[in-house]
Amino acid sequence: MDALTFLKKTTELGASDLFIVAGLPLSYKKSGQLMELTSERIMPENTEILIREIYSLAGNRDISHFLKTGDDDFSFAVSGLSRFRVNTYMQRSSMAAVIRVITFHLPNPSDLGIPPEIIDLGTHNKGLVLVTGPAGSGKSTTLACIIDAINSTMEKHIITLEDPLEFLHSHKKSIVSQREICTDTENYITALRASLRQSPDVILLGEMRDHETMAVAMTAAETGHLVFSTLHTLGAANTIDRIIDVFPPSQQRQIAVQLSSVLQAVVSQQLVPDLTGGLTPAFEIMNTTPAIKNMIRDNKVHQIDGLIYSSSANGMLSMDNSLLRLYQQGVIDRQEALNHASNPEMLAKKLRN
Repeated sequence: MDALTFLKKTTELGASDLFIVAGLPLSYKKSGQLMELTSERIMPENTEILIREIYSLAGNRDISHFLKTGDDDFSFAVSGLSRFRVNTYMQRSSMAAVIRVITFHLPNPSDLGIPPEIIDLGTHNKGLVLVTGPAGSGKSTTLACIIDAINSTMEKHIITLEDPLEFLHSHKKSIVSQREICTDTENYITALRASLRQSPDVILLGEMRDHETMAVAMTAAETGHLVFSTLHTLGAANTIDRIIDVFPPSQQRQIAVQLSSVLQAVVSQQLVPDLTGGLTPAFEIMNTTPAIKNMIRDNKVHQIDGLIYSSSANGMLSMDNSLLRLYQQGVIDRQEALNHASNPEMLAKKLRN
């Protein structure tokens, strides 16, 4: 039983994740479906052997933190194979791990179904751009494609703050500084504050986890930097509400005004099962027009969904219109479109027509 062999098999199968959990066969996820990599169940002593081998493959990473806390996050690369993002954890007093497969080379955005309007968000000079969606919906890949487009076409200093690092960017036209939380720096807030003294043009913040990080991110955007980040929300209105609600009530009015001035765009995405047995992304795109700025500032966020839904101007796209487009192109079926719709009744009427 060899960890490297299983990582090779997982990569060759085109899987997204490998699961090492005692009491089950080694399993992998492909196109959202779980499948078995081995026929025999693995015991706790076997999971420990495999996980210790993975720590060895990750440059002999110190396992003591995991043994002490029961959780660990890190990434590593195997030359000629792939990069891997690892989360190790204890369950039922045995070691377990979920390993995400990350390709060395970023695919072409059009091959992934990412529209040019999203890649073009990297042309903003300053402000805050958010890419949102459920866990595993491809947010990191979308952001990596935007960063790669900036790196390929502009002379900028790009700083990425991630936990852990996923896609590695080589220096092209830009200088790219990639910092891993807990390895290269203490935490997100420390790294973000320090980045403002590192002459950045573009800052990628892996995740806005708390109100303190959000506040510094908005200040960075306000002072002339282009800031990208993610939230686990679906829909522009939900995203804006989430940011404002994280702050104490006494600060929410001020935050709404600040957010209305710095927010450039919100992209929401989800992966939808397609007719080939794979997954295809559906997107909502909200660009911050003067009307939307007023809605955020005047506490009328609930009106934003309607404006996006009824307007295709200004590069906007509602989630339901994205699903309708995928259905009309023969990529997804009617039921999947309705299952992932934000307004199934309205979409059902459009599908009938």
